[in-house]
Amino acid sequence: MLIWAVVFAVGVYFVGVPTSDPLIAFGWLWLATIAWRNHEPWRTHLRFLRDWLPICLLLVIYNVSRGYADRLFEPHVTELIGFDRWLFGGVVPTEWLQEHLWQPGVVQWWEVAVSLVYFSHFLTMPTIAVVLWMRSRLQWARFMRRWFLLCVFGLITYFLYPAAPPWWAAQPEHGALIDAQRISTHGWDAIGLHGAGNTLNALQVEASNPVAAMPSLHTAFAFMSVVFFLPMVRRYWWPLLLAYPLSMTFTLVYTAEHWVIDVLVGWVYVGLVFLVVGLGERWWDARRRTLG
Repeated sequence: MLIWAVVFAVGVYFVGVPTSDPLIAFGWLWLATIAWRNHEPWRTHLRFLRDWLPICLLLVIYNVSRGYADRLFEPHVTELIGFDRWLFGGVVPTEWLQEHLWQPGVVQWWEVAVSLVYFSHFLTMPTIAVVLWMRSRLQWARFMRRWFLLCVFGLITYFLYPAAPPWWAAQPEHGALIDAQRISTHGWDAIGLHGAGNTLNALQVEASNPVAAMPSLHTAFAFMSVVFFLPMVRRYWWPLLLAYPLSMTFTLVYTAEHWVIDVLVGWVYVGLVFLVVGLGERWWDARRRTLG
């Protein structure tokens, strides 16, 4: 594991972070499972490819199709600004946060934390899924059903309701509707990981759909990664676990990646996914008992 950690750190420093390409992310995680269970025979390690390759291909299809989700309808933005202003008494939270916390040309200490939280989106869910795969195939299957359905709900919404984020609305070519800057990768400069920031910047420009803000799957993934485990831990741990999706929410709003309404819709989608999948699992269990 130490060797894996060193190689991973060197790769991040020189190449960049393994971003939202599922094949790259799960490749690193596969190597981590080999390092962690290096005493196991190769057939055990090859079982990872058997279980994960179809899922990775589905996630690749999701990533590619998301980039075409703005081809049917014009992007929405003014109603999103209006909702955030209404919710916060006439103030746009992104503008207010950047006015009070951000200084052009200066990387504050909290922006390092913000960049790390933003980057965690790309590895948290895959890491949880891989750990569950090693420990309990039943829990892994439960987790994957919810994760996949959440992606499907998000993708459908991207096609039906393309929504522009705050940084898009702040650009002059789109009317400069608000005053904000996209600063989600600025924190990397303070710790010398320029390559990591450059990789994320390239992904944001080339590989993503710029008007796929509704819902915020960044927040939805963070929220789901916590909600899944809440019934399994004592309640005094809940505030610590819930600090992660809340910090992701602050990160996304502060860095002009998402509106508050995007976050709220993402939370609603998580609740809807758990309800639908939970009902489906109970129906399937009852059917099996009846047939058995």
